Amino acid sequence: MKTVRFGVIGCGLMGREFGSAAARWCHLTDMTVRPEIVAVCDTNPQLSQWFKDHFASVSQVTADYHELLANPDVDAVYIAVPHNLHAEFYCAAIKAGKHLMGEKPFGIDQAANETISACIADHPEVFVRCSSESPFFPAMQLIGRMLEAEAFGRIIEVNSGFLHCSDMDVTKPINWKRLLKFNGEYGCMGDLGMHACHMPFRAGWVPKNVRAVLSNIVPERPDGKGGMAPCETWDNATLLCTAADSDGNDFPLTIKTQRIAPGHKNTWYLEILGTKTSARWSSKQINTLEILEYTGGEQAWQVIDMGHEMAYKSLTGGIFEAGFSDSILQMWAAFLYEVENGKPISRFAGCVTPDEVALSHQLFTAALESHKTNTVCPL
Repeated sequence: MKTVRFGVIGCGLMGREFGSAAARWCHLTDMTVRPEIVAVCDTNPQLSQWFKDHFASVSQVTADYHELLANPDVDAVYIAVPHNLHAEFYCAAIKAGKHLMGEKPFGIDQAANETISACIADHPEVFVRCSSESPFFPAMQLIGRMLEAEAFGRIIEVNSGFLHCSDMDVTKPINWKRLLKFNGEYGCMGDLGMHACHMPFRAGWVPKNVRAVLSNIVPERPDGKGGMAPCETWDNATLLCTAADSDGNDFPLTIKTQRIAPGHKNTWYLEILGTKTSARWSSKQINTLEILEYTGGEQAWQVIDMGHEMAYKSLTGGIFEAGFSDSILQMWAAFLYEVENGKPISRFAGCVTPDEVALSHQLFTAALESHKTNTVCPL
């Protein structure tokens, strides 16, 4: 089995999730390539030590990402750092010839994303993708196959979103995601939006315009020093777009990203309404897919109980249920599979592409203007 040697830059929550996925790679049964973590970089030595404690393969620990990128034993990197560092770190990795999985939103703003896109274009030998786990649940994979089979008929409406309540607690201390200089003006759109955009964009539903309503619900939070600090970024965003199906017929596409969503700990959802078939899924009932097939007469939703029906086969029996750690493992399988084979195993089993990321920046930039001017803005 081929080995791709990885460096991890940013050893926080998602860096450790990658580490966990790499540690159980044997769970995937048909892969011909595997990751090996050989180098880690973080300014917090405790986070780096977690990798040293759990991975004997780690031979380099550094607080300077330049040192990691100069390591000839590193083939690829996963970079999970605040948005203001994306352009600098991602371009440095690409120029160093390292395949890159980067966290969304691939730049603090559209200008930063354009810088990254130009660097990618200058280095076609480097494979670059963006992190998003949302399509890798079994129900979402089935929806993808339905889209490929054109099962929905004419699209009537699509609703997609990513909601959670991590900021419902107004006493929660402020963090970098509340500060413009680190998170950028997109706010929740930059941090959560790619999750909600991934499936619609992969389906080819490109927004033509957007009317956005953005909310800063908690204007200040404890600063951790006994005082209060202003929250400068958007908590919630609702984007109403016009998109078109494969036949050129317009339909409403609504995308929601919310950090203050009562009752939603961490919820993905997707709803597609069509003239022939409709489908809806929410991670609240992660293994349940609802489908309505209309052939005339009465209309009724049927419930399909999904099992462990993954794009990339694993040891787990198909009758068992899937969870978030499984979607993480599947996303990394998609990344390594495409590095090895040049294309994903199927259309909806691939990671976010640089072009899809660039489209998200067009959408979020237009959304900022729409909210500011109280108008519908074209993309």
